[in-house]
Amino acid sequence: MYNDLFSIGGLTIHGYGLMIGIGILAAYLTAEKRVKKSGLDSDHIFPLLIWGCGFGLVSAKLLYFFTIFEDIKKNPSLLLNVSEGFVVYGGILGGIAAGYVYCRIKKIGFFTYLDQIIPSISLAQGFGRLGCLLAGCCYGAPYKGPVSMVFHTSQFAPNGISLFPTQIISSVFDFLLFMVLSVIAGKNHRQGRVTAFYLIFYSVGRFLIEFYRGDLIRGTVGTLSTSQFISLFVTAAGFFLLWKSGHKTTENNE
Repeated sequence: MYNDLFSIGGLTIHGYGLMIGIGILAAYLTAEKRVKKSGLDSDHIFPLLIWGCGFGLVSAKLLYFFTIFEDIKKNPSLLLNVSEGFVVYGGILGGIAAGYVYCRIKKIGFFTYLDQIIPSISLAQGFGRLGCLLAGCCYGAPYKGPVSMVFHTSQFAPNGISLFPTQIISSVFDFLLFMVLSVIAGKNHRQGRVTAFYLIFYSVGRFLIEFYRGDLIRGTVGTLSTSQFISLFVTAAGFFLLWKSGHKTTENNE
Protein backbone atom coordinates (compact mmCIF):
# COMPACT_ATOMS: atom_id res chain seq x y z
CA MET A 1 0.00 0.00 0.00
CA TYR A 2 1.19 3.52 -0.81
CA ASN A 3 -0.07 6.58 1.06
CA ASP A 4 1.56 8.99 -1.43
CA LEU A 5 -0.64 8.33 -4.47
CA PHE A 6 0.57 10.97 -6.92
CA SER A 7 1.86 14.52 -7.12
CA ILE A 8 0.65 17.57 -9.03
CA GLY A 9 3.44 20.08 -9.13
CA GLY A 10 4.56 20.38 -5.54
CA LEU A 11 1.28 19.02 -4.16
CA THR A 12 1.27 15.36 -3.09
CA ILE A 13 -2.08 13.58 -2.86
CA HIS A 14 -2.09 11.25 0.14
CA GLY A 15 -4.34 8.20 0.20
CA TYR A 16 -5.45 8.81 3.79
CA GLY A 17 -6.48 12.39 3.15
CA LEU A 18 -8.17 11.48 -0.12
CA MET A 19 -10.26 8.76 1.53
CA ILE A 20 -11.22 11.11 4.35
CA GLY A 21 -12.32 13.69 1.79
CA ILE A 22 -14.34 11.12 -0.18
CA GLY A 23 -15.92 9.90 3.05
CA ILE A 24 -16.99 13.40 4.10
CA LEU A 25 -18.43 14.13 0.66
CA ALA A 26 -20.29 10.81 0.56
CA ALA A 27 -21.62 11.38 4.06
CA TYR A 28 -22.85 14.85 3.15
CA LEU A 29 -24.60 13.75 -0.05
CA THR A 30 -26.30 10.71 1.48
CA ALA A 31 -27.34 12.57 4.62
CA GLU A 32 -28.76 15.45 2.59
CA LYS A 33 -30.74 13.03 0.44
CA ARG A 34 -32.10 11.21 3.48
CA VAL A 35 -33.05 14.43 5.26
CA LYS A 36 -34.88 15.74 2.18
CA LYS A 37 -36.74 12.46 1.83
CA SER A 38 -37.85 12.66 5.46
CA GLY A 39 -39.31 16.14 4.91
CA LEU A 40 -36.79 18.00 7.07
CA ASP A 41 -34.97 21.21 6.15
CA SER A 42 -31.80 20.11 4.34
CA ASP A 43 -30.27 23.60 4.67
CA HIS A 44 -29.04 22.54 8.11
CA ILE A 45 -26.92 19.69 6.78
CA PHE A 46 -23.95 21.72 5.55
CA PRO A 47 -23.58 23.75 8.78
CA LEU A 48 -23.91 20.53 10.77
CA LEU A 49 -21.17 19.02 8.60
CA ILE A 50 -18.84 21.96 9.28
CA TRP A 51 -19.56 21.94 13.00
CA GLY A 52 -19.27 18.17 13.27
CA CYS A 53 -16.04 17.89 11.26
CA GLY A 54 -14.42 20.89 12.94
CA PHE A 55 -15.13 19.90 16.52
CA GLY A 56 -14.69 16.22 15.67
CA LEU A 57 -11.13 16.75 14.45
CA VAL A 58 -10.24 18.79 17.53
CA SER A 59 -11.71 16.26 19.97
CA ALA A 60 -10.13 13.33 18.09
CA LYS A 61 -6.76 15.01 18.46
CA LEU A 62 -7.30 15.86 22.12
CA LEU A 63 -8.23 12.27 22.94
CA TYR A 64 -5.09 11.09 21.13
CA PHE A 65 -2.99 13.46 23.24
CA PHE A 66 -4.65 11.97 26.30
CA THR A 67 -3.61 8.45 25.27
CA ILE A 68 0.05 9.52 24.94
CA PHE A 69 0.06 11.85 27.94
CA GLU A 70 3.07 10.15 29.54
CA ASP A 71 5.06 10.60 26.32
CA ILE A 72 4.02 14.25 26.13
CA LYS A 73 5.31 14.86 29.66
CA LYS A 74 8.71 13.57 28.52
CA ASN A 75 8.60 15.34 25.17
CA PRO A 76 6.18 18.32 25.06
CA SER A 77 7.09 18.95 21.41
CA LEU A 78 4.68 16.11 20.54
CA LEU A 79 1.91 18.66 21.01
CA LEU A 80 3.15 20.41 17.87
CA ASN A 81 2.39 17.37 15.70
CA VAL A 82 -1.12 18.18 14.50
CA SER A 83 -1.09 16.14 11.29
CA GLU A 84 -0.75 12.64 12.77
CA GLY A 85 -2.53 10.80 15.55
CA PHE A 86 -6.32 10.90 15.96
CA VAL A 87 -8.72 8.74 17.99
CA VAL A 88 -11.95 7.97 16.14
CA TYR A 89 -14.07 7.90 19.29
CA GLY A 90 -13.00 11.44 20.09
CA GLY A 91 -14.15 12.54 16.65
CA ILE A 92 -17.50 10.76 16.94
CA LEU A 93 -18.34 12.08 20.39
CA GLY A 94 -17.03 15.57 19.65
CA GLY A 95 -18.94 15.75 16.37
CA ILE A 96 -22.18 14.63 18.01
CA ALA A 97 -21.70 17.15 20.83
CA ALA A 98 -21.14 19.92 18.26
CA GLY A 99 -24.31 18.87 16.45
CA TYR A 100 -26.24 19.06 19.70
CA VAL A 101 -25.03 22.62 20.34
CA TYR A 102 -25.96 23.64 16.79
CA CYS A 103 -29.45 22.16 17.12
CA ARG A 104 -29.98 23.95 20.42
CA ILE A 105 -28.93 27.26 18.87
CA LYS A 106 -31.19 26.78 15.85
CA LYS A 107 -34.01 25.36 18.00
CA ILE A 108 -34.41 22.24 15.89
CA GLY A 109 -34.84 18.66 17.07
CA PHE A 110 -31.46 17.10 17.80
CA PHE A 111 -32.43 13.44 17.38
CA THR A 112 -34.79 14.31 14.55
CA TYR A 113 -31.75 15.23 12.48
CA LEU A 114 -29.16 12.95 14.05
CA ASP A 115 -31.21 9.84 13.29
CA GLN A 116 -31.14 10.78 9.61
CA ILE A 117 -27.48 11.77 9.58
CA ILE A 118 -25.83 9.08 11.67
CA PRO A 119 -25.96 6.28 9.05
CA SER A 120 -23.78 8.53 6.90
CA ILE A 121 -21.25 8.81 9.71
CA SER A 122 -20.71 5.06 9.34
CA LEU A 123 -20.24 5.55 5.60
CA ALA A 124 -17.56 8.18 6.21
CA GLN A 125 -15.86 5.88 8.71
CA GLY A 126 -15.76 3.11 6.12
CA PHE A 127 -13.85 5.32 3.69
CA GLY A 128 -11.67 6.55 6.54
CA ARG A 129 -10.58 3.00 7.31
CA LEU A 130 -9.62 2.55 3.66
CA GLY A 131 -7.41 5.59 4.21
CA CYS A 132 -5.91 3.82 7.22
CA LEU A 133 -5.19 0.85 4.96
CA LEU A 134 -3.35 3.03 2.44
CA ALA A 135 -1.38 4.81 5.16
CA GLY A 136 -0.67 1.66 7.16
CA CYS A 137 -1.98 3.05 10.45
CA CYS A 138 -4.46 1.24 12.73
CA TYR A 139 -2.78 -1.99 11.69
CA GLY A 140 -3.45 -5.45 13.05
CA ALA A 141 -1.54 -7.79 15.30
CA PRO A 142 0.90 -10.35 13.84
CA TYR A 143 -1.12 -13.08 12.14
CA LYS A 144 -0.29 -15.82 9.62
CA GLY A 145 -3.79 -16.92 8.67
CA PRO A 146 -5.27 -17.10 5.17
CA VAL A 147 -6.35 -13.44 5.09
CA SER A 148 -3.18 -11.90 6.50
CA MET A 149 -1.54 -8.90 4.85
CA VAL A 150 2.01 -7.59 4.66
CA PHE A 151 3.16 -3.98 4.41
CA HIS A 152 6.42 -3.19 2.66
CA THR A 153 6.76 0.61 2.60
CA SER A 154 4.56 1.79 5.50
CA GLN A 155 5.67 4.58 7.82
CA PHE A 156 3.42 3.24 10.56
CA ALA A 157 2.86 -0.51 10.31
CA PRO A 158 5.76 -2.94 10.78
CA ASN A 159 7.00 -3.87 7.30
CA GLY A 160 7.61 -7.43 6.17
CA ILE A 161 5.40 -9.00 8.86
CA SER A 162 2.08 -10.80 8.28
CA LEU A 163 -0.66 -8.85 10.05
CA PHE A 164 -4.37 -9.26 10.73
CA PRO A 165 -6.29 -7.06 8.22
CA THR A 166 -8.04 -4.88 10.80
CA GLN A 167 -8.42 -1.91 8.44
CA ILE A 168 -10.24 -3.97 5.82
CA ILE A 169 -12.50 -5.66 8.36
CA SER A 170 -13.26 -2.32 10.01
CA SER A 171 -14.10 -0.76 6.66
CA VAL A 172 -16.42 -3.60 5.62
CA PHE A 173 -18.08 -3.46 9.04
CA ASP A 174 -18.66 0.30 8.72
CA PHE A 175 -20.13 -0.02 5.22
CA LEU A 176 -22.47 -2.80 6.37
CA LEU A 177 -23.48 -0.70 9.38
CA PHE A 178 -24.29 2.18 7.02
CA MET A 179 -26.65 -0.05 5.04
CA VAL A 180 -28.33 -1.49 8.14
CA LEU A 181 -28.83 1.92 9.73
CA SER A 182 -30.15 3.36 6.47
CA VAL A 183 -32.87 0.69 6.45
CA ILE A 184 -33.69 1.36 10.10
CA ALA A 185 -33.79 5.13 9.48
CA GLY A 186 -36.29 4.63 6.65
CA LYS A 187 -38.65 2.76 8.96
CA ASN A 188 -37.94 4.60 12.19
CA HIS A 189 -40.77 6.26 14.13
CA ARG A 190 -39.00 6.81 17.44
CA GLN A 191 -36.55 9.65 17.95
CA GLY A 192 -33.14 8.49 19.04
CA ARG A 193 -33.69 4.88 17.95
CA VAL A 194 -31.34 4.96 14.93
CA THR A 195 -28.69 6.75 16.98
CA ALA A 196 -29.06 4.15 19.73
CA PHE A 197 -28.51 1.30 17.29
CA TYR A 198 -25.44 3.05 15.89
CA LEU A 199 -23.94 3.45 19.36
CA ILE A 200 -24.63 -0.20 20.21
CA PHE A 201 -23.56 -1.82 16.94
CA TYR A 202 -20.48 0.33 16.42
CA SER A 203 -19.19 0.06 19.98
CA VAL A 204 -19.65 -3.72 20.12
CA GLY A 205 -17.98 -4.17 16.74
CA ARG A 206 -15.15 -1.84 17.71
CA PHE A 207 -14.67 -3.64 21.03
CA LEU A 208 -14.20 -6.97 19.24
CA ILE A 209 -11.93 -5.66 16.47
CA GLU A 210 -9.68 -4.06 19.07
CA PHE A 211 -8.53 -7.52 20.18
CA TYR A 212 -6.80 -7.87 16.80
CA ARG A 213 -5.16 -4.44 16.65
CA GLY A 214 -1.39 -4.24 16.89
CA ASP A 215 -0.74 -0.52 17.41
CA LEU A 216 -0.28 -0.38 21.19
CA ILE A 217 0.54 3.34 21.11
CA ARG A 218 -3.20 4.01 21.39
CA GLY A 219 -3.03 3.47 25.15
CA THR A 220 -4.65 1.07 27.58
CA VAL A 221 -6.91 1.14 30.62
CA GLY A 222 -6.09 -1.95 32.63
CA THR A 223 -6.30 -4.91 30.28
CA LEU A 224 -8.46 -3.01 27.78
CA SER A 225 -7.41 -0.64 25.05
CA THR A 226 -8.59 2.96 25.39
CA SER A 227 -11.19 2.38 22.68
CA GLN A 228 -12.46 -0.81 24.34
CA PHE A 229 -12.83 1.07 27.62
CA ILE A 230 -14.79 3.84 25.90
CA SER A 231 -16.88 1.23 24.06
CA LEU A 232 -18.27 -0.07 27.35
CA PHE A 233 -19.77 3.33 28.16
CA VAL A 234 -20.93 3.96 24.59
CA THR A 235 -22.72 0.60 24.54
CA ALA A 236 -24.43 1.40 27.84
CA ALA A 237 -25.43 4.83 26.52
CA GLY A 238 -26.83 3.19 23.39
CA PHE A 239 -29.01 0.77 25.35
CA PHE A 240 -30.21 3.58 27.60
CA LEU A 241 -31.12 5.69 24.58
CA LEU A 242 -32.86 2.71 22.97
CA TRP A 243 -34.93 2.24 26.12
CA LYS A 244 -35.67 5.96 26.33
CA SER A 245 -36.65 6.19 22.66
CA GLY A 246 -39.32 3.59 23.29
CA HIS A 247 -41.06 6.06 25.56
CA LYS A 248 -41.03 8.97 23.11
CA THR A 249 -42.88 9.63 19.89
CA THR A 250 -41.63 11.42 16.81
CA GLU A 251 -43.55 14.53 17.76
CA ASN A 252 -41.03 15.31 20.52
CA ASN A 253 -38.20 17.66 19.62
CA GLU A 254 -35.52 16.01 21.70
